[in-house]
Amino acid sequence: MITLTERQSLILKAIVRDYTEGGNPVGSKSLVEELPMKVSSATIRNEMARLEDLGLIVKTHLSSGRIPSIKGYRYYVDHILTPEKVDNRDLKVIQHSLGGEFHKIDEIVAQSADILSQLTSYTTFTLRPELKDSRLSGFRLVPLGNHQVMAILVTNNGDVENQTFTIPNDLSGDELEPVVRFIDDQLIGLPLQDVLAKLQQEIPLKLSHYLQDPDGFLDIFGSVLSKAASERFYVGGKLNLFNYTSLQDPKEMRSLYSLLDQTDNLANVIGSPGQHIQVRIGNEITNDLLKDYSLITATYDVDQHGQGIIALLGPTAMPYSRMIGLMGAFQRELARKLLDYYRYFDE
Repeated sequence: MITLTERQSLILKAIVRDYTEGGNPVGSKSLVEELPMKVSSATIRNEMARLEDLGLIVKTHLSSGRIPSIKGYRYYVDHILTPEKVDNRDLKVIQHSLGGEFHKIDEIVAQSADILSQLTSYTTFTLRPELKDSRLSGFRLVPLGNHQVMAILVTNNGDVENQTFTIPNDLSGDELEPVVRFIDDQLIGLPLQDVLAKLQQEIPLKLSHYLQDPDGFLDIFGSVLSKAASERFYVGGKLNLFNYTSLQDPKEMRSLYSLLDQTDNLANVIGSPGQHIQVRIGNEITNDLLKDYSLITATYDVDQHGQGIIALLGPTAMPYSRMIGLMGAFQRELARKLLDYYRYFDE
C-alpha cells in the first residue's frame, strides 16, 4: 500500500488539478508558485521523482513535465480528493431545468441525462427508480379506425405507456371489450412483474373464453406491459464520447457508439452503485472499449419508490473534485423532484 507524505500529496494534488484543468504536463517550476509551503524547485523535482517511482505520475514524450497515471488518479480519488461545492450557477441550472411540468417519470429522468451532459460536456446516463413496486392501475384499448387500436397502460405512480397496433381483420373492437373488462377485474392492482408472470401462465387459457384466437390480443397487451416494466437507461451527450477516445478503427468506434443503445451492456458497465458516489478509472471499467474513460456513478433514493442511477462517462483526465460535487448536488435535486412527483400521484 502506498503512503505519501503531506508534501508529496500536495504535489500530486497540484499535478492532477493543473493537468485536468489545462491539459498540459506539469513541471517543477510552476509547482513552486502553487504549493502552500515554501520549497525549492530542486526539492519538488526530487519529490516528483519519488512519485514517478511509485507509478503515480509519468513523463510524456512531448515535454519535460509530468502527468498523472491511472494509478495516480486512483490514489488521488481515494486519498486526497475533497468534493468541490457545486457552483450556484450550476445549481440554478439544475433546479430550473427540473422545475418544469412533467407528465411521466421517464420525462424527468430523460431530461436529467440531458441536463447533466450539458453541465459536464460528457456522456451521461440516468436510470429511473426500480419498478418492483409499480402496479397496474388501468388498461384501455382505443379504436383508431382502419383496424388500428391504441393500447394505453397506466401504473399506480402515474406512468403511462401507449402503443399503436394493427389488429387482425377478423377481430372487432366489440370483441375486445370483454377482454379489457377481464383485465380490469383480474389484474388491476397487481405488481407489473406478477402480471407479466400471469401472462405466461393462466391468462392465455382464460382469454380463450372470450376470443377464439387470443394470440393477437396477448401480443398487444404483452408488448405494452413489457415496455412499462422494462428498465431504461437514458443517455445524454452520446457524441461527447468521441472527444476523449484514442480509438481509430472505424469498427471499434461503431462498437463504442452502439454500446450506448444496448440496455444490457450499459447495465453491465454501470453495475449496481452503492449509497456513495463511486469512481472507476480506465481498466477498472468492465468494457475494453472504455479504457480511455472514467465512470462516476451514484444512486438517488426516492424513499419507498426505490432507487435510480445517475452516471457520467468522461476522460480519465477529468476534474474529479468538481464532477463528484456536481453529482452529489444532482442526486439531491433529482430525488427531490421525483418525490414531489410521486406525492402528487399518491394524494
